[in-house]
Amino acid sequence: MTFRIADAVDALLEAPVAPSFTRIGYDVRSLLERWKPLASYDLRGRVMLLTGATSGLGLAAAEALARAGATLLLLGRDAAKTERVRADLARRTHNDRLSAVIADMGDLAAVRRAADEVLASHDVLHVLAHNAGALHATRRNAPDGTEETVASQVLGPFLLTGLLMARLRASAPARVLTMSSGGMYATGLTVDDLEMSDDYSGTEQYARAKRAQVTLNEMWAERFAASGVVFHALHPGWALTPGVETSLPTFRRIVGPLLRSPEQGADTLVWLAADDGEPLATNGRFWLDRRVRAIHKLPTTRRTDTAERRAALWEWCVKRTGLDPAVSSRGTPADPR
Repeated sequence: MTFRIADAVDALLEAPVAPSFTRIGYDVRSLLERWKPLASYDLRGRVMLLTGATSGLGLAAAEALARAGATLLLLGRDAAKTERVRADLARRTHNDRLSAVIADMGDLAAVRRAADEVLASHDVLHVLAHNAGALHATRRNAPDGTEETVASQVLGPFLLTGLLMARLRASAPARVLTMSSGGMYATGLTVDDLEMSDDYSGTEQYARAKRAQVTLNEMWAERFAASGVVFHALHPGWALTPGVETSLPTFRRIVGPLLRSPEQGADTLVWLAADDGEPLATNGRFWLDRRVRAIHKLPTTRRTDTAERRAALWEWCVKRTGLDPAVSSRGTPADPR
């Protein structure tokens, strides 16, 4: 009876979107479904790499994983800040198995160096969590000329996953997790217009990149279904993070106290990384509040999600990164160095 009530309440929260994405959705679901506390997981012996680990959702996730005993690699852009975060987390969580990895996820050369560092320093890798992301008001370009949002949230994660795939497979069961955004529900899948130039909008560019992330998550799961590695994407709901305060001040002002805390927004990411039940028994799913969600809410976005566009997106990533995961995951680098 409890589960039927929880299902009905969940559907009521999800239908109008807003209650589901706010802290109301988190509070109601966690209470009705009696979620297992994150503090009860024992992650000693598990090696995890978390990008975007120095603030907001990433910092909240890093602290939860560190408190659970994980061996945690914190990937950040700024060396001094990342080291400060590492040292502070080690002190507060009494976990000395934390290390810093420095790379801008939009700089593909830096991503390759970071992958080399991870492979050299750790014989196993159980979780790769892509959390790094930012929303910019005006167009910025990555070192290779790609629009920065796309470079850091589509190409960088694609490349890092491909470079680490052989190690993940050797460490199976393993997981690749991608923090997306509910904002992707408003836009369809595009490849030709994935990078905006004319009439640039930071929020629209962010949504297009997040839509691509979710699509690629499903494609990784399909292409590597027998690898021992599962792939999941998720969105955090509407959480109060430094990025929201800086990039979306009007949204911050309107939603105000209904925004989730960073810890609430990071909960499902940590759960997907830690739990050995449903996260390992499923593959290629999209989550909110520890439940699988549809990747489309609108027929207009569903119509863009064609097999042809999906194939084109994968091939675009292969071409732009210089890496074919089907080759590199067998241990043979496909990217020219």
